[in-house]
Amino acid sequence: MKNLQPLRVTTITEYHQIRELPKPEHPLVSVIRFEDVKRVECDNSRSFIHSFYCIALKRNFNGKMKYGQQDYDFDEGILFFISPGQVLTIEAAGELQHTGWLLLVHPDFLWNTPLAKTIKQYDFFSYAVHEALHLSEKEETVIKGIVQNIEQEYRSTIDEFSQPVIIAQLDLLLTYAERFYRRQFITRKIANHQLLDRLEAVLTNYFTSDEVSEKGLPTVQFVADALNVSPNYLSALLKVLTGQTTQQHIHDRVISTAKEKLSTTDLTVSEIAYSLGFEHPQSFNNLFKNKTNFSPLAFRNSFN
Repeated sequence: MKNLQPLRVTTITEYHQIRELPKPEHPLVSVIRFEDVKRVECDNSRSFIHSFYCIALKRNFNGKMKYGQQDYDFDEGILFFISPGQVLTIEAAGELQHTGWLLLVHPDFLWNTPLAKTIKQYDFFSYAVHEALHLSEKEETVIKGIVQNIEQEYRSTIDEFSQPVIIAQLDLLLTYAERFYRRQFITRKIANHQLLDRLEAVLTNYFTSDEVSEKGLPTVQFVADALNVSPNYLSALLKVLTGQTTQQHIHDRVISTAKEKLSTTDLTVSEIAYSLGFEHPQSFNNLFKNKTNFSPLAFRNSFN
């Protein structure tokens, strides 16, 4: 199989043409039923780069989609979000079949509105996010109703109120998505706590290996990559489950390890600092005192 270059789709009208759909009723906003979408013919797989926001809910998907480094299947209703410029790969051995809907919003539609800025602050639009949003039946009904409102508005006569109404509905959709993601952090407890266990294992392996002295303190990006999630997603999850960000969690693990070394070994404070990945002992001293209200040496002396 030859490798095909990603197909760049710059406008919503172009997307409609590629998928053999009727011309969009609005050039910057479109709601599409996947039952109406035609597959782009290729050997087996194709990557796409869109110049607009895509919000999709898919069901009964008989292929695979790769977004970032994560493969998705869609046996159940899953909502996912793609920002302009990100790569989406579709793989299917035969005729692609699926149900659901797709909302396309071009950035030009958001120009000069508050949403143009705030839409970029939603973690679920991050390219590296690997956890799709699993909707309950009630949640899906809420989201579907908002999408129908958007579709109804742009299918109506366009006037000076059309854009503000659609923007308000889109803002509401994203707010609900944020709420449902936070719900998911709580209701998917088994998977989330497994992630916490894996986080602890990653940090344990790091601090007991040569990596810490060679590479320094583990970064949030390093930990997120090891867990195959985005930094934003990991911090949001930890904030809900533990009340701390990833950085705070790493620092707590550093302090816990430091306390153990200070109380059970004869290593100097500087040696402990270097062993934990600090380039300068003073940085270690500052963090330790900030977290415990004791200097490392005062903490050690408290055991004597």
